[in-house]
Amino acid sequence: MLFGKYVNKYYLKYWFLFLIGILCLAAVDVAQTFIPRYLGQIIDDNNELIANQDNLLQLIFGILICASVMFIGRCVWRLTIFRASGNIEMGLRKEMFLKAERLSTAYYHENKVGNIMNWFTTDIETIGEFYGWGTVMLVDAIFLSIIVIVQMIMVNIWMTLIALVPIILIVVWGALVEKYMTVKWEERQGAEDRLYDFAQENFTGIRVIKAFVKENKELHAFAKIAKNCKDINIRFARMSVLFDVLIEIIIALELAFVLGFGGWFIYAFAVGSPIILFGISIDITVGQLVQFVGYIDLLVWPMIALGQIVTMRSRAKGSLNRITNFLDTPEEIHNCDNPIVLNDVKGKIEFKNFSFAYPSNDHDSLEDISLTINPGETVGIVGKIGSGKTTLVSVLFRLYNIKEGTIFIDGNDLMKCDIESLRDNIAYAPQDNFLYSDEIKNNIAFSSDVVDQEKVEEAARFADVHYNIIDFPKGYETVSGERGVTLSGGQKQRISIARAFYKKAPILVLDDSVSAVDVKTEETILENIKVQRKDMTTIVVASRVSTVSHMDKIIVLDNGKLEAFGNHQELMKKSKVYQRMVFLQELEKEAEGGEQ
Repeated sequence: MLFGKYVNKYYLKYWFLFLIGILCLAAVDVAQTFIPRYLGQIIDDNNELIANQDNLLQLIFGILICASVMFIGRCVWRLTIFRASGNIEMGLRKEMFLKAERLSTAYYHENKVGNIMNWFTTDIETIGEFYGWGTVMLVDAIFLSIIVIVQMIMVNIWMTLIALVPIILIVVWGALVEKYMTVKWEERQGAEDRLYDFAQENFTGIRVIKAFVKENKELHAFAKIAKNCKDINIRFARMSVLFDVLIEIIIALELAFVLGFGGWFIYAFAVGSPIILFGISIDITVGQLVQFVGYIDLLVWPMIALGQIVTMRSRAKGSLNRITNFLDTPEEIHNCDNPIVLNDVKGKIEFKNFSFAYPSNDHDSLEDISLTINPGETVGIVGKIGSGKTTLVSVLFRLYNIKEGTIFIDGNDLMKCDIESLRDNIAYAPQDNFLYSDEIKNNIAFSSDVVDQEKVEEAARFADVHYNIIDFPKGYETVSGERGVTLSGGQKQRISIARAFYKKAPILVLDDSVSAVDVKTEETILENIKVQRKDMTTIVVASRVSTVSHMDKIIVLDNGKLEAFGNHQELMKKSKVYQRMVFLQELEKEAEGGEQ
């Protein structure tokens, strides 16, 4: 069987299903062994059975009973063993999904989506296959083989010894091949990881590829990766087929030996010169040979299963190793002991000498930030590209670990707050405006389990996208397409804002969420923030100074440092970075006016 710390528990959880399935498998195996015996008796006792048809009918009735047991038993073990394997596959996938949710953002920077998707599909299916068909093959390879060999010994021990030689060869060959096959399977899965990842990146960026007319370049790159994957798969398949072919050859040789020696023994006995080995005369009848050949036929499946179980187990073992490595990944983001559950959040945010560096960077992205955002304030964040605006708001969600005592929510240390309650009190409209391939109303009401149409429309009006939505043929039931592909950039941004507003969180963060809308729409959204989010904290990251100029406070960042913090009038007096941004924006307006 297959053992590991993440699968052992399933043996205990589904022991009843496995027990019923294995018992039914055993019953089928036992029933099969009676059929060759009955056939042998019919041949050897042919004349007597013709004279006494009642005995013949008893043998035929026995064969029918065996067939019925085999039919019912096979139905039951398929229902039980395959159900157990399906449940194990489902349990592992669920455990992996929950693990994926708990892993930090940094993990997904280092591990590509294509690799992870391969773990969730091919690797888990391989393990499920082993617990299904692998269990069947293992039980048959052991139990059926033992029963058949015992029956063969009862017929003729010398013929049995001749038949056992190939089985010993198969066992030795399987032991030699298993480790090699495990390594080759992991190599094969690694090649498929690269193929998955390349395909995922290309499908995601298909519009960029088309815009730059790089279809042929990407096609050739994909062909190269696919060829490498094909070559590795062919090498694995060759080894697997070679293993199976050798087993088939051994089985054929075994049948040839049995028929050859059996025919010789029968002929010698018939002419009155029976073969004598070690002082024992080998007496075998035609019926016994037919019975023996029937047992050999029953042994063919266990021997094939014995070969396949080696290959299947090596694949499952390689896949389990990969899944175990994933599930063993340390979870960087987790609650401390006795975390503070945030209730009735007012929205006060404090940064105290806060510095931050991404896990993969050796320099700080933010350095020595100290400021206070009071409850109910609307605060803007501006700065040059790469100055750390998005980083400053993303740390509020505990996507990364930070130094204790540097960020506080309502006076509570961020690192000591319960992560779920922390994130539940912050609404977020991200910079990339990700939308799911679902109805627009479901995208807006994403934070709720139940869609409140009135609240959905209120949120859409807040984001000034309501009238755009009702112009669609299906209105709020319009499916946005993958990543909102059927919507314009401005519509995606506003639906993302509506989704954040729908949550009614005490803290709202809009990360450059009005960059793709016109000035009039921007003014409407900002006015709605001022009116409808009064007494609630709102943080707006912006590229344009006009977006934040009327807000209570403005944070000005310059190369990861806090250059200034205050309202528009204060910054015009003391912030050179802010003054320059205002000056450049005014020049841009003049240039646009001159062109008109």
